[in-house]
Amino acid sequence: MKSPRFSYFLLVASAWLVLFIPSHAQEAASGPKNATVLIIRHAEKPEGGDELTPAGERRAAFYVGYFENFKVDSQPLKLDYLFAARDSKHSERPVLTVQPLSEALGLPINSGFKNRDYPRLAGQLRSETYDNKSILICWHHGEIPDLLRALGANPDQLLPKGKWPKEMFGLVIQLRYDESGHLAESRTIREPPVP
Repeated sequence: MKSPRFSYFLLVASAWLVLFIPSHAQEAASGPKNATVLIIRHAEKPEGGDELTPAGERRAAFYVGYFENFKVDSQPLKLDYLFAARDSKHSERPVLTVQPLSEALGLPINSGFKNRDYPRLAGQLRSETYDNKSILICWHHGEIPDLLRALGANPDQLLPKGKWPKEMFGLVIQLRYDESGHLAESRTIREPPVP
């Protein structure tokens, strides 16, 4: 038979676990609070080289008007932050894709994260700096499913077979977070054709 002192210890220890260790349902938020995150793939690329094709340059220019007039629930969305995967020896495309938009909006491009550094990017977006903000991220298509997971979204629900198709451009993934930073809505939007 257990002593009353031991039973009391178990009761206190159990209460402490319930109060101070978050349950699976109360895990850390997956994104910034009351925020919208838009994710795009960089624009069209050539067979070789690290830049954009002429079609990619047209898409980058198209994004200026497209995102200046972007709406969520019929309300204009004003972008507050731009992120792009850091330039590498193989690609400058994410930065080149949002460069015209950056210049038009007067917003700097944060390109401090390598292509595979999406967990650190997701972690940074959970800081208070990005609460109540609208963020656009331009990334490489192969890492976007993992970026989505890091932001609490399910790529299987947003992309064909959970992957961004290799030859597909012109999608916008929209993630909206609630006041606790939990994903409240996610959807994929097909952009209009680039002129």
